[in-house]
Amino acid sequence: MKCSSIRLTDLPDEILMIILKKLDNITLLYSLSGVNRNLNKLIYDFMFTNRLTLLHCVPIRLIKLTSLSINYFFPLPDLILNRFCLHILPEIHQKVKWLDLEQLSMERILCTTYYPNLSGIGLYNIDIERAINIFSDECFFTCTYKNQISSLIIDINTNGEQSLTGNENTLLFTRIFTTFTNLRILNIGPSSICYQHLSFDLSPPTVISSTLLDLHVCLSRFHDCLHLLDGRFDQLRIFHVKIDFIELSSLIFNNKEKLSNLRSFTLFCDDTTDGYYQLILPLLHRMPSLEELDLSLLVWTDNTFIDGNNLKFNIIHHMPLLKKFTFNIHSSTHFYNQDNLPSNEYIQETLKNFENKQIISSIDYFHENKYSGIFNSVRRVSLIDERSFEHEFFLRITQSFPFMEKLTLINNKRQNNKQFRKSKNINQDLPIIEYPYLIELDLSKAQKDYYEQFLFDTKTCLPNDIRVNMDYRLVKNVTRNFRRPTTRSNCAKMVFIYFLNKSKFPDHLKDFFPRTLIC
Repeated sequence: MKCSSIRLTDLPDEILMIILKKLDNITLLYSLSGVNRNLNKLIYDFMFTNRLTLLHCVPIRLIKLTSLSINYFFPLPDLILNRFCLHILPEIHQKVKWLDLEQLSMERILCTTYYPNLSGIGLYNIDIERAINIFSDECFFTCTYKNQISSLIIDINTNGEQSLTGNENTLLFTRIFTTFTNLRILNIGPSSICYQHLSFDLSPPTVISSTLLDLHVCLSRFHDCLHLLDGRFDQLRIFHVKIDFIELSSLIFNNKEKLSNLRSFTLFCDDTTDGYYQLILPLLHRMPSLEELDLSLLVWTDNTFIDGNNLKFNIIHHMPLLKKFTFNIHSSTHFYNQDNLPSNEYIQETLKNFENKQIISSIDYFHENKYSGIFNSVRRVSLIDERSFEHEFFLRITQSFPFMEKLTLINNKRQNNKQFRKSKNINQDLPIIEYPYLIELDLSKAQKDYYEQFLFDTKTCLPNDIRVNMDYRLVKNVTRNFRRPTTRSNCAKMVFIYFLNKSKFPDHLKDFFPRTLIC
């Protein structure tokens, strides 16, 4: 019996293309470039060369135990990078329309050859000072491509190697528009980590663009969003925004001008807001031409839940062109008690006229002394009340939500039992509460007693690598200017902190948070 063999190059081009499409572009070009003329012809096709991602991307969940959708970015191995810069890029430079680059190798790649059709670029894990310098008139990159680039993605410090001080992000934002005069698409901070967020408190934006059509951005506060929608981007059609805090402010914005060109709007905020009626709805009413709307909100209201009737009356009726409405709205209120709480069936009834609906609603009444049950599927928990939360309550929370990954606490009432024990001089040993799966903890709107509840190692054992939002003044008070021994062990476990109301940090702060990225 004779043996027969067939080589890859013996296959018909149609079969080869099916195989080649299964490989990523970089692997394909690195492995097969230069093998023979026919393969070069196939792999240099536009579908394999128009967008090149010349970096190595690793999801953070592969490095740390977390469900966060953040990626780490690294340069390609030297062997691969050398081959691209010396041989491959000079061969295909005219076909390249988009480059995804990271900080360590981007200069070499951009200087390897000229890319006459380059119109889009993504810059990942670039530090802020480097980014500001790149977007200057003297830089080779901007001098060469300032009139070509119409699409830009920029991700600042996605590997978490430094935090920012001052107003660098706003300066970068301004530099981008003064440099690229034909910019149509801009995405700043797709990783959505706090030190990429823009804030215009110190210096309101001065940029104006009549070419920008699509803007994706992360902002610190709601009034930053109003700054961007004050008419400076009059042709904007798509606006996706993530906002840290949507809260009522003393700042006055009288701009009620319609955003007639806006066709798609996405608003995401995972901090509880009391500004649904006063802030969010007035902004939405300025968008009569919307065709797509996506809202993800945690709402505190003094009256009824945000149900289907509310959405139809306050939003949909104001948008006659709306074709797609996606929403994830969690509303909380003291309006109801256990006797008059609307049923899930009632809420579903208010949503029955929504077209092509895929809607899930859930109603519950949570009372500290009456609630029980185990919910293994719940990952995010928000606790909001006008009554105090005691130590025993948090113990029941961990038992009811054993796989909780994010906990938000909003409460301004002091803990009663703590005061009682203190007044009676009772030194009761409380069980130490553990949160084994907790990834994020938000105490930014909690009273001081709850900082003690979560920072004292006699009450709580936090997991390693936790991310925390806190009020700097309260943390400084509870930790006794970052020297209190009972708070040291939990603080040392924090991998990331976002401080509100921060002031000048003491020199010994880094000793109290030895492995923490602080914003």
